[in-house]
Amino acid sequence: MYYHCFEREEKCIIEELPSDMLVSGRYKIQKWDMSQHDFPPSAPGLGMVVTVRAPNEEILLSKLYGPDGKFMFTTHSAGLHYICLQSNSTNLIAFASSKLRVHLDVQVGEHPLDYARVDPKDKVKDVSYGLEHLRGEVDHIIKEQEYQRDREEYYRQKSEDMNSNVLWWAIVQTVILTTVGIWQIKHFKDFLIAKKVV
Repeated sequence: MYYHCFEREEKCIIEELPSDMLVSGRYKIQKWDMSQHDFPPSAPGLGMVVTVRAPNEEILLSKLYGPDGKFMFTTHSAGLHYICLQSNSTNLIAFASSKLRVHLDVQVGEHPLDYARVDPKDKVKDVSYGLEHLRGEVDHIIKEQEYQRDREEYYRQKSEDMNSNVLWWAIVQTVILTTVGIWQIKHFKDFLIAKKVV
């Protein structure tokens, strides 16, 4: 995916992640060229500040990278994580109105190895790497399921609390209406006796 922004403008994406999850991302900056009316493939003189905040506002990562780069971090708690990117010009004269295109790819969980770098003659290593990748994927799925179970338990408890409150509110309303009804009947009876209608 990519998005457009201006130089030195911070943009954040929000990812809901379980705890103890490896997250990696790649980005590339392209700067608008007025003469070509296009985005050239590279953006010299630009850098990117990548900041990652956990749900408790703890900063997991804050680092300055070049015009294209890769970042990685591990989550410590489950919830919404903010991945913010802000361009940082290294030019002495930078116009705040310079338009940028930022390509961003965020991967969650263990990632497969680059099989182009693996020696094709060694089939045992190939199978071993494949098994390691599958183990990482299984761990990722297990963590994701545990996180969803925790969220389900939290919302089920909230729902049960709400149902309990509704039940108690209905009981209180019934008691109040019954008390008011009895009080009105007694006063009406006393009124009729006082007027000697009965």
